[in-house]
Amino acid sequence: MARNKRIVVGITGASGSLYGYSLVRALHQLGVETHLIVTEMGEKVLQFECGVGMETVKQYAEVHSNKNLFASVASGSFLTDGMVVVPCSMNTLGAMANGVGDTLLSRSASVMLKEKRQLIVVPREAPFHLIHLQNMTRLAEAGACIMPASPGFYHKPKEIWELINFMSGRILDMLGIDHELLQRWGEKA
Repeated sequence: MARNKRIVVGITGASGSLYGYSLVRALHQLGVETHLIVTEMGEKVLQFECGVGMETVKQYAEVHSNKNLFASVASGSFLTDGMVVVPCSMNTLGAMANGVGDTLLSRSASVMLKEKRQLIVVPREAPFHLIHLQNMTRLAEAGACIMPASPGFYHKPKEIWELINFMSGRILDMLGIDHELLQRWGEKA
């Protein structure tokens, strides 16, 4: 029996929580079953940068506590179509790159890698030092897609939402989910 797409989203404490919030809302609007894990700092940054609390986010996804290693998304037998960590802090990136599974977010990322499912990591840091780059390389070698939060400008954005939707659209493209969030190169609006 076919099922709808099921995506796990992780939001960490890196700046750029608007990317994660936008993606969760887009997945909801597209009818994708979404499971959300937000770190403690992720909640604080989401509130600080977006003015959005967890009560608002809960209307768009099933929210799992980052401390709950018994959650469905902690197991490979829970079928998912991929996971996106957006924004991804360097702390979380380091834990994922080194196989540390002491939180639900890092455990779920490890599940994606071991089950050969798509793991998209959207780091939001600048500049990168050598350890950041080595951790990204380790994740890429393990099968993750590293997609820095670097929106394009060829669509001539006039508002911040156009930049945010560009990144959300590119992430949805990687997940194989049809959408109309961005203007594609060579196509008329």
